[in-house]
Amino acid sequence: MFRFSSIKDYHTALQNGQTTCVEAVHFYLAAIKEKPQLNAFLEVFEAEAIAEAHRLDASRISGLPIGKLHGVVVGIKDVICYKGHVVSAGSKILENFKSIYHATVVEKLLQEEAIIIGRQNCDEFAMGSSNENSAFGAVRNALDESRVPGGSSGGSAVSVQANLTMISLGSDTGGSVRQPADFCGVIGLKPSYGRISRYGLIAYASSFDQIGIFSKTVEDAAVCLEVIAGADDFDSTVSEKPVPAYRSELNQSPKKYRIAYFRQALEHPGLDPEIRAGITSLIERLKQEGHTVDPIEFEFLKHIVPTYYVLTTAEASSNFSRFDAVRFGYRAPLVNPELNELYKASRSAGFGKEVQRRIMLGTFVLSAGYFDAYFTKAQQVRRILYNKSVEVFNTYEAIISPTVPATAFKIGEKSDDQVAMFLADIYTVFANLVGIPAVSIPLFTHSNGMPFGLQIMTNHFEETKMLQLSDQLMRS
Repeated sequence: MFRFSSIKDYHTALQNGQTTCVEAVHFYLAAIKEKPQLNAFLEVFEAEAIAEAHRLDASRISGLPIGKLHGVVVGIKDVICYKGHVVSAGSKILENFKSIYHATVVEKLLQEEAIIIGRQNCDEFAMGSSNENSAFGAVRNALDESRVPGGSSGGSAVSVQANLTMISLGSDTGGSVRQPADFCGVIGLKPSYGRISRYGLIAYASSFDQIGIFSKTVEDAAVCLEVIAGADDFDSTVSEKPVPAYRSELNQSPKKYRIAYFRQALEHPGLDPEIRAGITSLIERLKQEGHTVDPIEFEFLKHIVPTYYVLTTAEASSNFSRFDAVRFGYRAPLVNPELNELYKASRSAGFGKEVQRRIMLGTFVLSAGYFDAYFTKAQQVRRILYNKSVEVFNTYEAIISPTVPATAFKIGEKSDDQVAMFLADIYTVFANLVGIPAVSIPLFTHSNGMPFGLQIMTNHFEETKMLQLSDQLMRS
């Protein structure tokens, strides 16, 4: 019986002849078929995955060196382009659209011999905190199918949670990797803005979006990041900094860290008391173990979510103008339509309500009468937050916080309360606003049986330090 614990152990088993890539692929295909009710996958590439597994087995047996992700079964969120495959962004407007090129991350996965098994369900255009906004139905949490998995990368999180893939790629604009990782009890990593190329990622908000990773172990996240990070001629915003050997740098002696936490974050009235108690208890344990852990004042907490939604919806309003029903995507069946009528009819039918809501909000904050009052002001707040992060990291190596204010909620519970849904992002959007890396690691279990995690943030491009601290905490 095939079992997966980590990429390292899997590769050892492959090289010792204890298993094969074909056996691994058949295991995951069977698991996906056994759990269709989770709705984690929109499409499974069964024939391709089996064929690639056979090719990799033959290559390995012939003595050729293996890639860093040799035979690793990966799922990709339905916003990442895979040449010749549908990429719909969970939306009717792109329901049958096939990508004509690979995203850079897909190129890098394939170069290191990963097996892409399918595309995973998500909130439409990555807009949501529950994965209830997909045009193709809600994703369900495998631990309690009456609950949401979090969003927007819910399908990717559930796939790792329910052992449907070894690792998955999602995207994180304001917490869309970390929040579902928290709800599902897995690791969710968002690197620094610019650490991974966004070429081939369908844009929501271009100055916020970043591709992220779901895994069961810190080491697996590290090796995946090592593969997909780095410079790219097709993305002018990606960093030229060399990519560290993240996996090997995990194998260091445990060290003592200087850690900060925002006092207002732990005192927020919306934070579940058990989550507060769990984080507080961890802080005390870290102090006892010799780490420096200090509270710091963060008077901007109430401004984070409004700033995030003003800026991201403004960027979305601009980005989504390309979905005009003229060049590609859904087109409403009109007879001799006027151009404006074609736009209105196609976008009204093609976009879901949440996407329409955010486009309208973004268009409003960019309008001539309100641009300075909202968009300019939000940009100024973003700069203040960036300066605050610089100030904190001049003294401390990491910031810790809850990932989300509560555990996974029931499907439909917050559908009519958009403010409550938006406030679920209160702890995660800071990292996107200032561009720093952040990870959610599953350390706790609530009395309701659902997991919750700890968020760790470090300075720009200090993923190594973040991974080392995460690994240390996961092992302790």
